[in-house]
This record gives sequence, C-alpha cells and structure tokens, in this order.
Amino acid sequence: MNRSFWERIEEEVLVGDGGMGTMIYSKGVAKGQCFDELNILRPELVREIHSAYIGAGAQIIETNTFGANRAILDFYGLGGKTKEINYQGAKIAKEVAGVAWVAGCVGPVSRPYESLKRPQEMEELFYEQIQALAEGGADLIILDTFSDIEEAKGALRACRRVGDLPVVCNFSFLEDGKTLTGLTPEEAAQKMHELGARIVGSNCGIGAQGVLEAIERMRSHSDGILSAFPNAGLPKFVGGRFLYPSSPSYFATYALRYLEAGAGIVGGCCGSTPAHIRAISQAIKGLKPKPKPRPDARISVKPRGEPPEAKPLSSLRGKIGKKFLQLVEMDPPRGVDMSRELEMAQRFKARGIDGVTVSDSPMARIRMSPLALSHRISSEVGLEVILHFTCRDRNIIGLQSDLLGAYALGIENILALTGDPPSVGDYPYAVAVFEVTSTGLLRIIRSLNQGRDLAGNPLSQKTTFFVGIAANPGADDIGQEVERLEEKASAGADFILTQPLFDPAVLERFLKKTAHLGFPVVVGLLPLYSLRHAEFLQNEVPGINIPQTIVERIKEGEDGVEIAEELLRELRGSAAGVCIMPPFHKYDMAERILQGFDKENR
Repeated sequence: MNRSFWERIEEEVLVGDGGMGTMIYSKGVAKGQCFDELNILRPELVREIHSAYIGAGAQIIETNTFGANRAILDFYGLGGKTKEINYQGAKIAKEVAGVAWVAGCVGPVSRPYESLKRPQEMEELFYEQIQALAEGGADLIILDTFSDIEEAKGALRACRRVGDLPVVCNFSFLEDGKTLTGLTPEEAAQKMHELGARIVGSNCGIGAQGVLEAIERMRSHSDGILSAFPNAGLPKFVGGRFLYPSSPSYFATYALRYLEAGAGIVGGCCGSTPAHIRAISQAIKGLKPKPKPRPDARISVKPRGEPPEAKPLSSLRGKIGKKFLQLVEMDPPRGVDMSRELEMAQRFKARGIDGVTVSDSPMARIRMSPLALSHRISSEVGLEVILHFTCRDRNIIGLQSDLLGAYALGIENILALTGDPPSVGDYPYAVAVFEVTSTGLLRIIRSLNQGRDLAGNPLSQKTTFFVGIAANPGADDIGQEVERLEEKASAGADFILTQPLFDPAVLERFLKKTAHLGFPVVVGLLPLYSLRHAEFLQNEVPGINIPQTIVERIKEGEDGVEIAEELLRELRGSAAGVCIMPPFHKYDMAERILQGFDKENR
C-alpha cells in the first residue's frame, strides 16, 4: 500500500476527507465530550462519517484520533485507553475504506505555548499514539494543525520509529500568516524539507484563502508535495450552533487554485462536510499535479529587533533583601465603593510600610477587580502595590492583555497564582479557565519581560514585571513543594510570599530546603481574631497549621495581635519581610501590629 500511495500521488492529485470534529458535533454530540472516545462508545457514528466521505469521493480518510494522545486523554481520565482508542480509530476507518487510504490523524500533544517543555516526553507520547494507529491498519500518518516546529520534529521522529509510513505535515497559520508560535510557511516548509519530510502543507487556520497563501509561500521553499485542508471559513454561533459560511462551490473553486499552487492532496478541515468533499472531487479528481518548480534559495531568518527597555517602576525590587519589608494584604470591596480601602492605604502609608498586596477574589468569592483598587492606591496614595494575578478567569489572550494593561497603569509587582476554583466560592457552577497554572503564568510574564508575547510577536516595549510566587512552608510533602518552587524558579520568579505561618521552626526548615533557589522569602502573618477563627483555620482551611500551644493561648483569652507581634519578632531575623493578612478586613489589627513593630524599632 505504501508503494502504491507514492506512485499514485506522483501521478494524480488525491482527494482528502473533511472535518471530523464538526461532523460529530453536527450529529448532536456535546462539545465537552471527548470525541476520540467515540471510537469505543459509538463506533457506528464514526463509521457513518467515514462512509459519507468515501461516498463523496474521498481517497484519503483521517481517523477520529486528532486529540487521542495520552497527554490530552488524561484530561478526560482516559489516558489508560490511549492504545485502544487509536487502534479502534484506525480499525473502524479500515473497515469501510475500500480502496481509500486510511490516514492516522495526529494532533499536537500539548497546547502550542507549552510545547517546548519536555521534547523527549512529547516524542514518546507521539510514538505511543502512532504505533497504535499503525497496528490498527493506518496506511499513512497526517500530522494536523501543528504550530511549533520542535513539536513537529518530535512527531516526525516518532513516525520514523514506528516504520516507513508516509507522513503529511500540516501546519496551521493565523491571520498574520504565521502559526501561533510565530512560524512562517517558508520556515515550516524549509525546516521539514531539510528533515526529509516529503509532504508538507496547511490545514485549519482561517479558511480557503489563508491556506492558499500558505502553500504558495511553502512552494517557494520546498520541492516536495504540498497538501491543503482549509476550514469552511470562520464559524459563527447562530441559534445555539456553530455554522461555517464557505459553500461547496467555493471550496471547488479553491481546490483548482490549490492545484495551480502545486498541491498534491486537497481536502477540508473544520466545518467542511461530505458536500464540500464531493465538490472538490468533481473539480479535481483525476487531474495531474503541477510540475514541481525549483525551490528558491534557502531563506535566511533574520533576528527580530529587540524592543526598547522600559524603566523599572517598582521600589520593592531595590528594597527586598536589603531591608525588612513591611506589607499588608488588602481585599477589594464587594461593590464599587473603595473609599474605605483608600483611606486605610493612606493610613498604612503614613506608618511607613513598604506596600500592600491586593487579592484577586480569594476563595472564588466575587469582589471588585484587584486591578482597579491597585491602580487607585498606586496613583492616588502613592503606595507600592503587589497585584495578585490568577489564572482562573482568563485564557492566555486575556492573561496577556490584562498584564499589559496593568503595566500601562503603573503596576509592576505581580504575585503569580493559579487561583481558587469556582467550586469553593459563590458561583460553584461557574466555568474555570485555567489554561495555564501559575508556572505557565510565570512563563508568560517572562516572555513579556523579554519584549515578546507568548507567540513570539514583538511588543513595542519590554515590561519589567517583578514577580512573586506563593509557597506553603508547612506543606505535608515539603519535597514536592520544593520541586514546584524549583520549576517556578526556572520559569522566572523573583521572590516568595508564604501562606500564613504560625511556627518559626517551620520557617527555618523551609529556608534550609529552599536556600539553593536564592529567593528572598516574605512571610505571611495572619493575626487570629478569636478562638472560633483559630479552630476554623486549623480544621477547615487547607495548608494552614497552627500549633496547639497557640490555640490554647487563644482559648485562655490571649490577644491574637500580641501573639502575632511575638511571632513577628521571632521571624524577623530569618525572613526578608512580612505580609500582614488581617482577617475579616480588620485592618485595625494590622495597624496595631505595625505600631508595635515601630515601637520596638525606635
């Protein structure tokens, strides 16, 4: 079959099939379900779609396995079924293929912005999937919708480890003619051609015109075979369903243009249906591919100019590690009136503190945006602010937009947090985003500080964010906690702010375990308001450990502020600073602790 495929594609343009996911969606399967699992749960539905494409004239059908790698299947709790899902996907397609070729469909193992984390691990994930597809009867492999060249290389290496199956390498390009990671069609074609890939092309993206432009640009830098699998335009959400605008006749017109550009395989992607493939087949089936022109001279990728440096805004950057920092945590109001918070910030400034941290809807309970309060405190009070920034509510576009907005408003200090899930808050059924965790957020911030967005596109100016991370010195598994901190250190963190700490011995152990990281450590200090407060923290809040001796002292009527002052005296010699976290917005407790601190240091 392999040999006949190469012979056939040299003599005739081959017709691919169309969208699989959108066809499944059109059959009433909900978006949130794992479509790849249907190879096991509803094989008759997958078989029906394959048969429809073959009946429309498809000579290559792709398996229903775009996201069937262990990394993605694990999100659905299906990682253990990786081999079965892929094997069955190929087997179902083979059962109905007849004289058509079965292409094992392989998508990226991870989101493009995480694709460079572990190259060897990625290759193993590809290998596991591709091997199962080959065992199920796949005649070739199509690498679909790739954005990152290193990930594509790993997938191609995995294909070669499995055997000599033909491989199609398709990249997805956006409106600016680049992939999400900034790769151009010329770069993709040249780099894959240099690795020996014989078929490269474009799929998905923004539609027929975008794919045509991509393969025209690829043709100038590769003398291999080209493939074109466009979307049926950009979708619109109408009447509760996604609808794609491109008609079958429009697809047929562009199929002929793809041939003129040198394509050897033409099919469709999202939104395309058997009607689109029938139109393509009627337009091009049996036509011969255009002669391959000599590719242009190899491209030379010019380094992008460096954005100008920004002037650092934060005074904390220069203070931390040189003086004992005094910070206070503040919560935005549950409304629009922030006069009380601004008044308290004025009073804290008068006491000479170094800054405030502003929380971001802690425990997923709705409050005003912390950015609004942070900006008002910074601009009107003139007090340094550390903005809590969570990954719960924003995708990577929103994260980057809001970070740039915060920087433009003069907020340079960020505490990078994953965020509490909605299930613990006021809106337990709200949808959490969590496209990245705090480690991914750190990578985003590091990229902005280097003058580029996460996709590698240059900014007009570099940012100079000063970034803190949270840590739990009293974690049950301190080794695992240190491993997370090491990963965050490599992602670009600058300092640590701990969860509330009640035992100096715990801090000493933590500092020894993390000394190799070189992070200044600011300790969280939470004054206990009452016995009920202490019992609640000890028994109902994860990550908080209060020594029984302190609970007994509160039970005997000792003042929580005095206990906090005592802790502060013991912690001061070891930590780089303190962040007082007054409970229930009892900012007077923070004032009393600061007043005691002032008296002691006169």
